[in-house]
Amino acid sequence: MSDHQLRQDVIDELDFAPSVHAAHIGVGVHDGVVTLSGFVSSYGEKLTAERATRRVKGVKAIAEEIEVRVPSDKKIADDEIAERAIAILKWRVGVPAERIAVKVEKGLVTLSGEVDWRFEKREAEAAIHALSGVAGVLNRIVVTSAALVPEVKEKIEKALRRSAELDASHITVQTDGGRVVLSGTVHAWYERGIAERAAWSAPGVIDVQDDIQVRP
Repeated sequence: MSDHQLRQDVIDELDFAPSVHAAHIGVGVHDGVVTLSGFVSSYGEKLTAERATRRVKGVKAIAEEIEVRVPSDKKIADDEIAERAIAILKWRVGVPAERIAVKVEKGLVTLSGEVDWRFEKREAEAAIHALSGVAGVLNRIVVTSAALVPEVKEKIEKALRRSAELDASHITVQTDGGRVVLSGTVHAWYERGIAERAAWSAPGVIDVQDDIQVRP
């Protein structure tokens, strides 16, 4: 696929996403690497644009340069964002809010602390995405649970084989305690994301190094 066609496909996918104002987003492509630029009005919209781009066949990598510009009439003070962040974490099912600290500076929310499972870290960040006024999220929460090495590797490999959207025959899984290294090749960028999510979903995983290459 040519870069010109890939650029058009990404633009079409952004136009198709109902929560993205694609008119404010620039798209550049070079050798399958997509650069997104421009601005959006919320952090959630920025993430939606990136996810839409990942879905496009032929995308090898994404350079994310979109800026979040909150309209002046919707800007919220950092202390108010922090209060709302703490409150939403307490209400979020599956999030140990008492173990998570929140810091806000110029709309950038930093999460820190320790949790037992990867999904708790992911759910905490997802809760913050929904807040208005947030310009970005820095997730520094550490996963501390111990892992059973043989089971971790086996569970990840089985999860990859079960996926209907993924050809797992070219993916290799290596483990060292709770740390996982994925290598090999996939046909599309979104497949790489599927493999990484499968690895993170295994109990006891505290770190995933994704070395999978995209070869359309």
